[in-house]
Amino acid sequence: MRARSAAALALLLAGCTTAGPNYALPDRAVVNLPAAQGEFASGREKAFVDAPLPDRWWELYGDARLDGFVTEALAANADLRAADANLRRADAVVAEVAAGRTLSTGLSGGTSLDRSATNGASLPGVLDYNLGLALAYPLDLSGRIARAIEAAQGDAEAVAAARDNVRVTVAAEVARSYATACTANMVLAANNRVLALQRRTLDVTQRLQRGGRGTAFDVTRARSAVEQSAALIPTTIATRTAALYRLATLMGRAPAAFPPDMTACAKPPTMRRALPIGDGAALIRRRPDIRAAERTLAAATARIGVATANLYPQVSLGGSAGFSGPVSSLGSGNAFHLGLGPLISWSFPNRPIVHAQIAQAGAAADAALAQFDATTLEALRQTESALSAYAREADRNAALSRAQASAATAADQANRLYRFGRTDFLSLLTAQAALTTAQANLAASDALLVDRQVDVFKALGGGWQDIARD
Repeated sequence: MRARSAAALALLLAGCTTAGPNYALPDRAVVNLPAAQGEFASGREKAFVDAPLPDRWWELYGDARLDGFVTEALAANADLRAADANLRRADAVVAEVAAGRTLSTGLSGGTSLDRSATNGASLPGVLDYNLGLALAYPLDLSGRIARAIEAAQGDAEAVAAARDNVRVTVAAEVARSYATACTANMVLAANNRVLALQRRTLDVTQRLQRGGRGTAFDVTRARSAVEQSAALIPTTIATRTAALYRLATLMGRAPAAFPPDMTACAKPPTMRRALPIGDGAALIRRRPDIRAAERTLAAATARIGVATANLYPQVSLGGSAGFSGPVSSLGSGNAFHLGLGPLISWSFPNRPIVHAQIAQAGAAADAALAQFDATTLEALRQTESALSAYAREADRNAALSRAQASAATAADQANRLYRFGRTDFLSLLTAQAALTTAQANLAASDALLVDRQVDVFKALGGGWQDIARD
């Protein structure tokens, strides 16, 4: 009768659905808003084109050396190695949770010495033994294990997205460090050209002074200009060195083991064509941090089911077999025992605790949804800001290029006029100072322009798509 009742209960529970809500992306999530999926407000500039962003966006520069550096970094970067290890751990957690729905076994064995006493007299003891094998298979009628697996898989997918986000950052920072080092070399070359010009001016001024056509004051001002230009060089070298150390570290090398040919890189990578940026819908699909937040939300939703399943009995099919009794009867048929039937456990007395756990899981899911929305909004903000900053810097760079050309012409004219005595020395110094400033501003803008490009590509979230799950 007892066995039939347990079987009937098992059949009744077999009709239960999986506990908790089935996950679906909430309609009210920010990613579903038309404004989030449409074209970027800052993307209407001539600097951009509504075309898909290539997975390997750094190849748009057409720089084989940059391609090689990024490839090496993606293979050897220490942060990426740590992210890979985190992903392997998350996958192992999924495997551990999934193993909860497989057959479990248990072996037991032991001996005991039983001895009784009458009127204080000791009697010889009887040595007993117990050997047993137990098997149990969880039916998971309430879906507790299934929801736990869903949660673990969501966590693992979030970790995978975090790994992809590290890849995005590594690729972007390699390009940035490479561009910074090359720009520093370009600035050094510009400074050296200006310095050579000022030194020639100083030489001419000294000869004019000796010939009675110049003054000591002119010589002092010319020497001061030379020294001021020379003072800019150490800072630029320090900037280049820091960028090279950063590049080596990103590539998994010791800082001093940076690529030696980088000290001769003459100019940063350039891309003068419109940048392909796609739209908001493509950004949402591509950004790893958005994907990580969405997977975290899915895992949190599954944990509501894990908590809800505790309201129902946990049923397993089990059996046990073994031998027990005095050692003297070891192996006899009378010592054998066998048991079969469902095993039921239920935390019925703790229902208030379970309801509290369900409330906690629901609140965690609400928080995960809020974080998902916040991540999406931040991604859109970063992208819009990066697009705007790049477009404005492109305009500024074009203006500075024209200003540098004009300053170079004026400095050349002032130098020839001064040599023929048709202008004063102050006019020459003013023209040369204007050229120095214009060249420095243009070089800084060239560096900033590449930096802004990298910001755009990083905000768009490209560069992780060709990683395969281990």
